[in-house]
Amino acid sequence: MNIKSLLLGSAAALAAVSGAQAADAIVAAEPEPMEYVRVCDAFGTGYFYIPGTETCLKIGGYIRTQINYDENWTEAGADWDARSRGYLTFAAKSDTEFGALSGYINLETNDNGDTHLDGAWINIAGFDVGYFYNWWDDGLSGETDEIGSETTIANAIRYTYDGGTFQVGAAVDELSGPALYGHAGTNDDIGVSGLLGFTLGGVTAQLIGSYDFDAEEAAFRAILTAELGPGTLGFAAVYSTDPNYFYDKAEWSVAAEYKIQATEKFFITPAAQYFGDYGFDSDVDAWKVGVTAGYQITEGLRTLATVNYKDVDGEDDGTWTGFLRLQRDF
Repeated sequence: MNIKSLLLGSAAALAAVSGAQAADAIVAAEPEPMEYVRVCDAFGTGYFYIPGTETCLKIGGYIRTQINYDENWTEAGADWDARSRGYLTFAAKSDTEFGALSGYINLETNDNGDTHLDGAWINIAGFDVGYFYNWWDDGLSGETDEIGSETTIANAIRYTYDGGTFQVGAAVDELSGPALYGHAGTNDDIGVSGLLGFTLGGVTAQLIGSYDFDAEEAAFRAILTAELGPGTLGFAAVYSTDPNYFYDKAEWSVAAEYKIQATEKFFITPAAQYFGDYGFDSDVDAWKVGVTAGYQITEGLRTLATVNYKDVDGEDDGTWTGFLRLQRDF
């Protein structure tokens, strides 16, 4: 065998082996394209698209710890109590032919082991349907006034028209929950509310009227706030025909406060309130004064403190209450 024949034979053998290996080679599949979370800016900051959908989701909440003080507490002889809370909010939004379709879930967990639903409702075309806080939960900005109900969350249906400068609304609440003011604590009691409001320049006004069908009593409240100087001046007035689901503190009451924005991060709010026929007793009046202060320590971290003094006719001494709070928002 000459050298030429040997080279040709070797080349042929290598070609055959290479062909066999090529035939047996495993070809890796193309990787699936990765879907990254996309920012959704259609409904404000903090929203992102749920992968594979056109629905935008926002997750938020806070972690709060505070020390409460009440000199009338008698449990174990203590007059202060430290408490902590975690709160989560979920908001889902998408565009529809009826406008934005929104859904909300709020979850609250306290250090006593209590975890509960603090809101779950649907909003579309001005309607709110589900479990949410009513208009009586709103109030003045400080921590002194008592112009709302003890129980302000319920299953309800509500419609609100917001024209920018003018607002009008109507709501029907199922007054379930604890047995209060003659309520049996069942799911059969009904309350209705109406709202009128306007915002013009630095002035905002709101009027609420509510009727408790089970107690057969009504309650009314007006709030007026106005930007004045370095802060915001606020007034409120409440009238209740008798104790009912919406207001049970007194037959009538007036409150005032002035929120002073001392710096970009610090505010202080002195406030006062007077109660006529306190506890719906025509021989008893009461008054309350206090101050609330807040400071934004850094982005997402703030502190809030309040001190209040309340005096009721017929009681030997007034009562001091307050709290000191540290809260991380996200």
